[in-house]
Amino acid sequence: MAETARKQNDPHPLERLGTLLDSDMRAVNAIILGKMQSPVEIIPQLAGHLIAAGGKRIRPLLTLACTRLYGYEGDRPYRLAASVEFIHTATLLHDDVVDDSGERRGRPSANAVFGNLSSILVGDFLFSRAFQLMVDDGSLEVLRILSDASAIIAQGEVMQMMTTGNIKTTFEDYEEVVKAKTAALFAAACEIGPIIAGEDTEAASAMCEYGMNLGIAFQIADDVLDYSAQREKLGKTIGDDFREGKVTAPVLIALSEADDNERAFWARVLAGEEAQSESDLARAQAILAKHDACSKGMTLARTYADKALCALQAAPAGDLRNALADIAGFAVEREY
Repeated sequence: MAETARKQNDPHPLERLGTLLDSDMRAVNAIILGKMQSPVEIIPQLAGHLIAAGGKRIRPLLTLACTRLYGYEGDRPYRLAASVEFIHTATLLHDDVVDDSGERRGRPSANAVFGNLSSILVGDFLFSRAFQLMVDDGSLEVLRILSDASAIIAQGEVMQMMTTGNIKTTFEDYEEVVKAKTAALFAAACEIGPIIAGEDTEAASAMCEYGMNLGIAFQIADDVLDYSAQREKLGKTIGDDFREGKVTAPVLIALSEADDNERAFWARVLAGEEAQSESDLARAQAILAKHDACSKGMTLARTYADKALCALQAAPAGDLRNALADIAGFAVEREY
């Protein structure tokens, strides 16, 4: 079962993984900083604004870990880990435009500072940089995996747009959005590790399965946290998904047990037919508490974290495998 608590004095799981991969990650960061440069001044300014806001770098760390896990000692994963981070950063820029977000990681979002058009175009630039790095690597298999993931992420964005405000969304619809929008890049970031290391398809499939389930667990937990005071400790605003009308796991759980008044409430506040009032978020939280929706949502997230741990058992034992197991616990706990 996924770890449910972390001792107060234990290092953070990402810190442990970062320590194991410190020199590797410094090399990746150097590539990221170098490749975001451009003679068009707004490009490094805007990209630097988002990068300066921080971020866990979990996806490139996964690529590095899943490569070193199989004994590979060369520098080939550096470009590909940077490529994975550029894909992720590009999707964040596009996400904030689509969601009309004013903040990202506790700071004004890039679109709020530089405008929507600049954010979209710099996002496109970073996508292009990602593909340049993939081509530099020279592996058609790696190119296929990461380009497929990029296409799936874009589909996921469209799927989420179609489910926003729609209380007829099913759990199957929601999980498809999560798999496409978030988990696909986690899976790809992990899958390319054994390929870089020259391992067989069985190893790559196991790491893909680990990454997919880790990504699903991570996103479901994040959706639950949107309604939790814990979110403020992570530098995020409570109720972002609620205000954007997103139909996520805790809402779906509450809807499955809702009476007529509650269903009418969710239809009103999520569909955007009229402005939400200041008291609507508090009422939503009360309804979720009534149905224990957040706790049930975290239980669902843990089932995927457990699936990630099962897939990880096929990997070589050692410090890196232990660190990756800890990341599965982090994904569903997020206690800083």
